Order: sequence, then C-alpha cells, then structure tokens
Amino acid sequence: MKRRTFTKSAVLGTAGILSGGIPAMAQQDKFGSKELIAAAEKEGGLTYYTANFAETEQEVIKEFNKTFPKIKVAMVRAPGGQLITRIKTEAAAGKLGADVVNHSDRGLMLALVDLFQDYAPPNAADYRPDALVSPKLWPGVTLGWAIAYNTQLVKNAPKTWMDLLKPEYKGKQIGQVVGPSGGTTWTRAMFERQVLGEDYWQKQAALGIALYPSGAPLSDALVRGEVSIAPLLYNIIYTKIVEGAPAEAIFAPEGVPIIPYADGVTKTAKSPNAAKLFMNWRLSKEGQAFQIAKLGNITSLKEPPAFPKGWDPKVIKVWVPEYKQFESLRESWLDQWNKTYGYRQ
Repeated sequence: MKRRTFTKSAVLGTAGILSGGIPAMAQQDKFGSKELIAAAEKEGGLTYYTANFAETEQEVIKEFNKTFPKIKVAMVRAPGGQLITRIKTEAAAGKLGADVVNHSDRGLMLALVDLFQDYAPPNAADYRPDALVSPKLWPGVTLGWAIAYNTQLVKNAPKTWMDLLKPEYKGKQIGQVVGPSGGTTWTRAMFERQVLGEDYWQKQAALGIALYPSGAPLSDALVRGEVSIAPLLYNIIYTKIVEGAPAEAIFAPEGVPIIPYADGVTKTAKSPNAAKLFMNWRLSKEGQAFQIAKLGNITSLKEPPAFPKGWDPKVIKVWVPEYKQFESLRESWLDQWNKTYGYRQ
C-alpha cells in the first residue's frame, strides 16, 4: 500500500474545532467517567487491530495520547480480508489478541458481531442510525467521495456528478476506480445508479474512462496529469492537496456517498477499559473533528463538528447506502458495471 504522509499545514486554521485550550479534566469528562479513565490508565494500554492506513492510524493514536499519555496503543495493521481471516483464526483458537477492531467493511464485521461486547460511546445518540449495522459496532472512521481534478489541466472544472457526463471530457480524461475494487467503490457505484440515474454508467462509459485498481494509483495518475478528473475518496486526495500537488476537490450537490466503518470492543479484550476510552475519544466530537481537519475524513455524526474545505452544509448532504440493498444488490449490479465499462476481473 502506498505510504501516506502528513504535514503541519494540514491543520492550519482548524484550532477552533480541535480540543486544544480545554482544561485536561474537562476534556476527560467528555470521554468517560473518572472511574473508566482511572481503570484504563491502570491497564496502561490496548491492542488495536486495523485495516486502515498505518500512517493514518498512527496520527490518530498520537492525538489520543495528547489527552491520555498513560495509555499505549499497540497497533496491528493488515489489509481488510487478511485482517478478518486473522480475527477468525485467533477467535477459533481462543486467542483473539485485539481489544479494539477497526474495519471498513460493515458486512464482514457484522458477520463477526458475536465476537464483540455491548458498547456505546457517551455520545451514541448523536450518531446517524443509518450508519450503524449493529449497536455493538460504531463508525469511528467515515470516508466520503469527492470529485478531484488537476488544476493545471482543467480550466472548466466539474461542479456536479452529472458534469462527469459532458462530451468535453471524452477520451480517457476521467479516471475511475473499478466498481469491484471493494466496499468503498461499490458505494460510489450504487450511488451513481440510484441517485444519478439508471443510465448514468452507460453515458459515462461511452466517454472512454481510464480504469484503475484502487484510489492510490488513480490519485497519483491525476497529479501526474495522466487523467484530468477523478472521483476519489476525499482522504486520498486531501493529503496531496495539502502537500501542494496541482489538484483540487469538490463535493457535489447531488450528494456525497459516505462509507461508515464498523469498530468494536471485543468480548475477550484484556484491556476493556482502555479499549472503551480509545473508542470514546475517537467517536467524540473532538476525535471526529481531528480526523476531518487532519486526515480528510467525513463523519457519521448527525451534526458535524466541522466541515472539509468547500463543504456548504446548506447545499451538500451525505448519502448513506441502505444496508440491506447494499448487500443484496452488490453482486448483480457489479456484474452489470463490469459489462458496461468493459472491465474483466
């Protein structure tokens, strides 16, 4: 996986939405009771399994430790499918090592829901019900789709999803991550068909779309000028924009498809209090605001504590796939997507 980098400039102008300046005890009261915090600090650490970028999660852990320096987080990172296999194997042997699991595929996590204990953060009522697949699993991470473009090549930048059907963009000017790449791209494809129209795929494919296996090589291709425009997860292009790449990204008024993760505390957690405190912090307004400002994430909170650059809350709304349809339509619709775009797996 391509290494992600971060710079201090990523958080310039965001001091008002982060927790700096709030007295330490006032911060702690937001994240759990004094008893929970004391028990977590006594445990001294937790083991954290994640399928997310390691560099991203290191930033999150570093920020968590600014408030709770006594709790060390041992991170185990693996690609999505491999992580699920590891969890199943360890659980079957009675040796599940994770206290907290963070994963982008809600379906795969729901299949393992019996491994997780009852848990809800202090601000549970502030979260969108449609972002949850189980009361045990919570969207500590939420990603969202934006439309990115190369500022040196595109003079008439797209402003909507429907603009990506314009004849002026014909001839592999638009890059697209293939639909079957994973749950994130299936979310985008489902949004395109359900919101933008039954014939959206056909009209776009007719322009001659350059297809890429994942967002990392597509974002690189956009910056190099191999394509001019690309729907991308905002967090992927965000760090490149911050670092000065010739790129910008917009959020379209038809909707921003979001991908809520599913994170949980395991029943076998050796450090259950530290695990809950880590989850509480990440799901808090402060934790979500940090991820929006520094990492380019979105949020599943009903009332976001902050918005990415260019996001007008009066105009831009998130779109969450209906979960049962997300599962039931996936195989047949992606088969159609493959045929429409001429993609062979």
